[in-house]
Amino acid sequence: MKIKILSFLILLLIFNNLWAAEWQWSVEIKNAISGETNSNPRAFLWIPSNCKQVRAVIVGQHNMCEETIFEHPVFRKTMADMGFAIIWITPIINQSWDVSSGCQTQFDTMLADLAEVSGYSELKNIPIVPLGHSALATFPWNFAAWNPERTLAVISYHGDAPRTNLTGYGGSNLEWGRTRNIDGIPGLMIEGEYEWWEARVNPALAFRMMYPESCISFLCDAGRGHFDVSDEVVSYISLFLKKAAQYRLPDNQSPDKQPDLAKINNQKGWLAQRWHPNQERRADTAPYAEYKGNRHDAFWYFDKEMAELTEKYYEKSRGKKDQYIGFVQNGQLLNFNEKSHSRYNAKFIPEEDGLTFHLSAVFTDSLHRQQTAGHSPKGKIKIDRINGPIKKTNDTTFMVQFYRMGLNNPKRTGDIWLIAHHDGDKIYKSAVQQINIRIPYPNKEGKKQHITFTPPADVKKGTKSISLDAIADSGLPVYYYVKEGPARIEGNKLIFTKMPPRAKLPLKVSVVAWQYGRLTGEKTQTAEAVERSFYIK
Repeated sequence: MKIKILSFLILLLIFNNLWAAEWQWSVEIKNAISGETNSNPRAFLWIPSNCKQVRAVIVGQHNMCEETIFEHPVFRKTMADMGFAIIWITPIINQSWDVSSGCQTQFDTMLADLAEVSGYSELKNIPIVPLGHSALATFPWNFAAWNPERTLAVISYHGDAPRTNLTGYGGSNLEWGRTRNIDGIPGLMIEGEYEWWEARVNPALAFRMMYPESCISFLCDAGRGHFDVSDEVVSYISLFLKKAAQYRLPDNQSPDKQPDLAKINNQKGWLAQRWHPNQERRADTAPYAEYKGNRHDAFWYFDKEMAELTEKYYEKSRGKKDQYIGFVQNGQLLNFNEKSHSRYNAKFIPEEDGLTFHLSAVFTDSLHRQQTAGHSPKGKIKIDRINGPIKKTNDTTFMVQFYRMGLNNPKRTGDIWLIAHHDGDKIYKSAVQQINIRIPYPNKEGKKQHITFTPPADVKKGTKSISLDAIADSGLPVYYYVKEGPARIEGNKLIFTKMPPRAKLPLKVSVVAWQYGRLTGEKTQTAEAVERSFYIK
C-alpha cells in the first residue's frame, strides 16, 4: 500500500511539474492565413526542462486529441526522458499536407523561427514525428511521404491508413506519384473499437502489400471510441516512439546538421494478426520470417515486446459485455442524437459566477433512453476534458477557462468537448461517451465592462513569482492564462517554472487577462481581453 501511495504521489508531482512547464515559446506562422481566424496560425513549443539537446520533435495541428495527448503527463514524461520536444499548431496550416499550398515552406520557416527564439538551433533540422487525429489523421502520412529523410515515425490517431481513400477530412487524398514512398519509416495507425469501420483498416493492409518494404503497425484501441485518450493508449504510443528512437536515431547527433536516420528493415521485425471484432482464436505473433498466420491479414511491429503488448491490449475487452453511458443535466437525462457528431449536446447553464456549470454521467440502456443497473458496479464514471476552454473541478462540476488557443476563433473559442469514461471490470467492457457544449462567445448581453491590466515589469532569471493586478470595472473577478513562457497561473500570481538549460534570454512571457461576463442575474458582457508581455532577463 505504501508503494502504491508513493507511486501516486510521484505521478502527481510529475503531472504538476509538467503542467507547470506549459509551452515556453510560440511564433506566428508566416505567410499563412487561417480560414478560422483570418489571421496567422501560431505554433507553440514545449522543450523538457532538463533537455540539453533536442533529439526529435513531435508535431501536431489543432483538431481535437492532439492537444490531449501532448499534455498528458505520461507522454510528457516519456518525451522528457528521450529529449523530444513538442510543437502544437493552432489553427491548422494544412489538412492534407498539399505542398503546392506552400505549407512546407511555412513549416520550415516555423522551425527556423522557433530555433531562433528558443536558443535550440537544432530544431531547424532534427527528425520529426507528425501526429494527427481524425480530420488531421491523413496529414502525418502525407507529411512523411514529402519528408522521408527527416521523418522519424508517423502517428495516425483514430486514424487513417496511408494513401487511404477514406480521409478523415472527407475530401480526396493526395496522389504520391510513382516513386514517392515511406519505406523504412515506422508508422502507427490507431482505430478505436467503438468507431470500428472495416473499410478504414483495409487500405492499411493493401498499402502493406503495395509497398512490401513499408513498416505499418496497427492498434485497435480496444474498448475505446473516437474522441478519448486513455492512459493505456498514451503508454502504447510512448513505447512506439521509444522504439523508433532506439532503432533509428544515431547515438550522437550534431546540432548543426540533419542526422542520418537508420532505415527499418521490416523483415527483422515481428508480425501480428490484425484485430477482428469478437475474435477468440488468433494467430501467434512471431518474427517476420517465422509467422505462420496469413501475412495479408497481419501488421508489422518493431519487436517481440511491441507485438505482445498489442496482443495484451486486445485481451482486455475480448468476450466482455457492453455498457453504455449517458448524461444528466438539471436532473434530466439528455437526448441521444445518432446523427450528431458528438451524440450528446448540453446547454451552457452557468451558476452566478458566469463560468461554473454542472453535468453528470450515468449508465443507460443500449438505446440511451433510460438509466439501467446493467453495468459494472466497480468505480464511478469519470468525465474529463478532450479540448476547449474548460477546467474540471470534479466529475460533475466544470468551469469555463480560456487558454492559449486564443479568443478570436469563432469555430473553437466557445467549443467544449468532454469525454465520460468507465474502465469496466472482468465482466463489462470499458465504456466511453463524448459530449459537446457550446458557450456564446463573446457574451453580448447586459452592461459592458473593461479590463485594466498594468504591464508587468521585466524580471531576472530565478524570480519565483509575481503578482498580477488586472481589474474589471464591473467588479467581477479577472482571470488569466499564460499564452507563452515558462510559467503557470495560481489565482492572481504568476509562478515561474524551470527553464530548459539552453533557453535563450531574454525569454518572452505573455499573459492574457479575461472576464467572460454573466448570462444570469445582473447580465454583463464579455470584456475585451488584454494581453501583456514582459521578459525574463
